[in-house]
Amino acid sequence: MVGQRLSDHPDIRKLGFTGSTPIGKQIMKSCALSNLKKVSLELGGKSPLIIFADCDMDKAVRMGMSSVYFNKGENCIAAGRLFVEESVHDDFISRVLQELKKMKIGDPLDRSTDHGPQNHKAHLDKLLEYCEVGLKEGATLVYGGKQVDRPGFFMEPTVFTNVEDHMFLAKEESFGPIMVVSKFKEGDVDGVLRRANDTEYALASGVFTRDINKAMYVSERLDAGTVFVNTYNKTDVAAPFGGFKQSGFGKDLGEDALLEYLKTKAVTVEY
Repeated sequence: MVGQRLSDHPDIRKLGFTGSTPIGKQIMKSCALSNLKKVSLELGGKSPLIIFADCDMDKAVRMGMSSVYFNKGENCIAAGRLFVEESVHDDFISRVLQELKKMKIGDPLDRSTDHGPQNHKAHLDKLLEYCEVGLKEGATLVYGGKQVDRPGFFMEPTVFTNVEDHMFLAKEESFGPIMVVSKFKEGDVDGVLRRANDTEYALASGVFTRDINKAMYVSERLDAGTVFVNTYNKTDVAAPFGGFKQSGFGKDLGEDALLEYLKTKAVTVEY
């Protein structure tokens, strides 16, 4: 599905846009046809990242950018949509834009490079069409959205704001360097939680706030296999990793991952 152009498909919303979840369904189908198999699948994601006004803004900007642009966005747990509280929204975007202008785009084998090329041309084309759809639906493109004017499959780091819940950008994973930002009303914790959970995916999520009680409240109610608090992309081999809903099932890492490879037998003896 990765090489299929959006414009060639009759219904853009039915396209297997994330790639991994449709492939996972095919794996399950193949297993069922050949035999009953136990399957552990880590699939697509549209991970929400909630940034509250009481956060450490320097850290939220730094980690928020890392959550989107790490490995050119080709990251299963990339933050697919950022929710930023109204009072700090403009400051957050302004700081992100300042940092984006400092990013060095170039050879990924050069240690000084911040941003390398996408993995192949079909993926780059898909990302450009993703941006076109966002513009047509009324989102605001504030940075990027184009191919870099240089040889190679380089996509400009991109930022969209004013993304509404019904839009394609709000629902579909890009798997690329595209920051998708939505505002939420001041103090509306439960409201932003409903919006963050309103996705068919549930792989990862994040929250930035100095209020530990708020952080625990939000992390308990975010419907995702992983919740990052005041950090992002920070995994550990001892911590189980895996998603819910259309993001798959089963766990990698941690003791839970070992259980995926075991069969449990019950022996009942009467004497």
